[in-house]
Amino acid sequence: MFQTHKSAFQPASIAAQSSLAEILGAFSYALDLTEGQPEGHCIRACWIGTRLATALGLEPQQVWNVYYTVLLKDLGCSSNAARVSEMFLGDDRKLKRLFKLIGPEAADFGAFVMSEVGVDSEVTARNAAVDTLLSNAGEIMTGIMETRCTRGADIARQLRFSEDVAEAITALDEHWDGSGLPYGKVGEEIPIASRIALLAQIVDVFFTAADRDVACAEIKRRRGSWLDPKLCDAFRALADQPDFWTPLSDPDLDQHLFALEPATCQVAIDEDFLDDIARAFGQVIDAKSAFTGGHSERVGHYADLVAAELGFDADRRRSLRRAAMLHDVGKLGVSSTLLEKPGKLDAAEWHVMQSHAAQTTNILGRVGIMRDLAMIAGSHHERLDGKGYPVGLNATMISLDTRIITVADYFDALTADRPYRSAMPVAKALSIIEGEVGGAIDPTCFQALQKVVALGFPQQELPQIGDLLL
Repeated sequence: MFQTHKSAFQPASIAAQSSLAEILGAFSYALDLTEGQPEGHCIRACWIGTRLATALGLEPQQVWNVYYTVLLKDLGCSSNAARVSEMFLGDDRKLKRLFKLIGPEAADFGAFVMSEVGVDSEVTARNAAVDTLLSNAGEIMTGIMETRCTRGADIARQLRFSEDVAEAITALDEHWDGSGLPYGKVGEEIPIASRIALLAQIVDVFFTAADRDVACAEIKRRRGSWLDPKLCDAFRALADQPDFWTPLSDPDLDQHLFALEPATCQVAIDEDFLDDIARAFGQVIDAKSAFTGGHSERVGHYADLVAAELGFDADRRRSLRRAAMLHDVGKLGVSSTLLEKPGKLDAAEWHVMQSHAAQTTNILGRVGIMRDLAMIAGSHHERLDGKGYPVGLNATMISLDTRIITVADYFDALTADRPYRSAMPVAKALSIIEGEVGGAIDPTCFQALQKVVALGFPQQELPQIGDLLL
């Protein structure tokens, strides 16, 4: 069942605006980004998995576990993005999308390596990467999958899910015949929610890439090896029903899916829970790069201190801190090859990097209870002089809340290590930021930042989470 170590009681105003399914369903679009999947992948997979769990006659609590295991199966995927990019020499999002389409045999993996690894790299580097992958495939892929699954389970626990859901996410890549990763579990050693999640993932990946016939053929092909035969047979019967496939192309599938959540297991949302959700997805964001470990939490912390200096009340500070922790959620849609690049980005790469701000607005705009934060968070690269992005807002259009996030983000970016330089001393960082006052930086916000720094900037209050995200 769900862990309620914090208050599960919610004010009526919160309950009326969003359910847990709606909030996490909206954030699942961010998980689609990091896996390079077509928009709505987690939603569609959750629909497939929940329908299958119901058809199997599972108890409501088991169906609920399946629902959230599938919806959040990719919570840990950002944490292995940089490793995938490094080992396969390419765009992690593209590689991950194509990887899910390869066949189940060892030769299929070899063919994928030969065709996709280092295609844009010079020959020597490509050959070295291919040799490494083919000679150490087991060790490398076990590490990549273990990072993804264990990190996803840890974040699920932070979202207050039980061990049943956390363990099911851990076992997502295990196979019925024991050939899966990272632990080689066999048969019913694998939680039922994991077995359903893997099947649902395969169905949606091949359905969206091709059609229903190809998806069904792929399930048949993996029956008894990757997949539980009983589940494959139940899926085959379900797939013959006329109402199964049509909703997968319905733009309102979200609403149909939310109605499938077992009513007896629904969980209340309170303000503390919303804080936990923002913090958890901040960690998903930061795990995308070793250089951003703890960035979202720190920007939230700095923004909160600046807001306090400016006299914000407690409720507004709380809302602002959430926006600050989620300001970079759109970076899940940016390849690690760009996020980890040690040199200057070219014009095309910079255009892709800039797209993260609009993606942040789009994703938060889906979260009903956080919709007011979408523009606040997504505008953190706008400038008072109108030369920012993604829209080119000017001083008359940028809210004070956004200006606070901008100065907090700028400060942390300068005082933390980046691929292209080491962290700067605080005094030098403040000097650089001062040079942007009136252009990128609001003078009042900068003065507040200076006062907070002069008081010692209580960074020791921050959770020591950076090492967990490397």
